[in-house]
Amino acid sequence: MGSCGLAGRRLFLVAALSGLVAAGLSGCSSALRWEPDYHTVREGETLYSIAFRYGLDQRQLAAWNGLGDGSLIYAGQRLRLSRADGAVAASSRSTSKPRSRTAPPSRHVPVGDWRWPVDGSVIEGFGASPRTQSGMQIGGRLGQTVRAASGGQVVYAGSGLKTYGQLIIIKHNPTYLSAYGHNEALLVKEGERVNGGQQIARMGEGPGRKPLLHFEIRRDGKPVNPLAYLPQR
Repeated sequence: MGSCGLAGRRLFLVAALSGLVAAGLSGCSSALRWEPDYHTVREGETLYSIAFRYGLDQRQLAAWNGLGDGSLIYAGQRLRLSRADGAVAASSRSTSKPRSRTAPPSRHVPVGDWRWPVDGSVIEGFGASPRTQSGMQIGGRLGQTVRAASGGQVVYAGSGLKTYGQLIIIKHNPTYLSAYGHNEALLVKEGERVNGGQQIARMGEGPGRKPLLHFEIRRDGKPVNPLAYLPQR
């Protein structure tokens, strides 16, 4: 066989393989899942921090895994991240993050005394970039006082969620959580009850080594725009 014949055969094989790969991907694309079905508990994690990581409501996560109030989880435990039938909800979150699953229906319990967690200007608003798909960034000074946006119980205080740095999560009631990331120092512990306006941390550095606070409010586990809840300035 001449060189032209060999070259033509090679081109044919490349085209055929490319077609098979494309057909295979097209045929199974609906079955591909880019989100985990389970999470293995790491040392220092709580049910709240795991639910926070995946944009879930902690009550739903506890129910899916038969955990009762969810207080008894342990390192190495494998937690289901969806209902046993695998049903998931359509996501409106960024594709760079795991998709949100169905949240339990719950009675809306308002928080009546929201306040700004830090004195400073909003440098990046809710949804303005991939960094703020779930909250907003407020500028300030390194070491500046960070305060609880409302009263509640500290359900997480640690650095297990790397993209948040040193993080505090406060449960205000069955409906609402707030979160405070990129702290230089944490001044409260898990299980501690705090009052609105109480100092809970000192501001640290966020992306680009800029002093800032990453602040979130979540309703039934889902991020909401904090500006819809905080008093106008």
